[in-house]
Amino acid sequence: MQDFPEAPAPAFLFDLDGTLIDSVYQHVIAWRQALSGLGIDLSVWRIHRRIGMSGGLFVSALLRETGLKLSQAQIDELQTTHAEAYEQQVGSVRPLPGAKELLSELSARGVPWAIATSGYSRTARLALGMLGLPEDTPLVTRDLVRRAKPDPDLFLAGAALLRADPAHAMVVGDSIWDLLAARRAGSLGIGLLSGGYGRDELERAGAFRVYADPADMLARLDELGVRHGD
Repeated sequence: MQDFPEAPAPAFLFDLDGTLIDSVYQHVIAWRQALSGLGIDLSVWRIHRRIGMSGGLFVSALLRETGLKLSQAQIDELQTTHAEAYEQQVGSVRPLPGAKELLSELSARGVPWAIATSGYSRTARLALGMLGLPEDTPLVTRDLVRRAKPDPDLFLAGAALLRADPAHAMVVGDSIWDLLAARRAGSLGIGLLSGGYGRDELERAGAFRVYADPADMLARLDELGVRHGD
């Protein structure tokens, strides 16, 4: 057999909410409570469609849709109130099926992975205990980068933490914002249905594979180039 170059082992960059933990609807309710506190009555479905964006972009998009104007102080208050409302519900958040097992299996096979989330460290770190992960888990949060999804900064930073080329990384996310950011980072995108987006939406945004949840992805790791011999 000739000695041709081998492709590097894949690295995985995971979104958090709706991808590893079942928290999308807690975030939706938290945003609704925060908005209601400012007298803004918005339908839950409109809020859900924006989950996965950074808080700042989320607020800007909703204000554009409603035609309302808020001061920077009110926007800051909105994001703080959202974080507080989410923390009140965090006791009802659970890991998604197969999330712990998927991360454990990747680690056992020596496959590098990191978490990159649009959430701030204040709320994102609450998930580490749920997933049975140590505090030094590779984690990139909104407070560490200049821009969040759909900009690629979070995933570029995650790849840098792993010392991986973004072109050889795969981004796993549940929203179109994850997949748009993945494309801009030059990474392959993997979609999960566990955040409420449909298969067609995820595929149109760039997902080359779509799975129901982390358990489904774990059962099909061979499709992603992860093999027992790696």
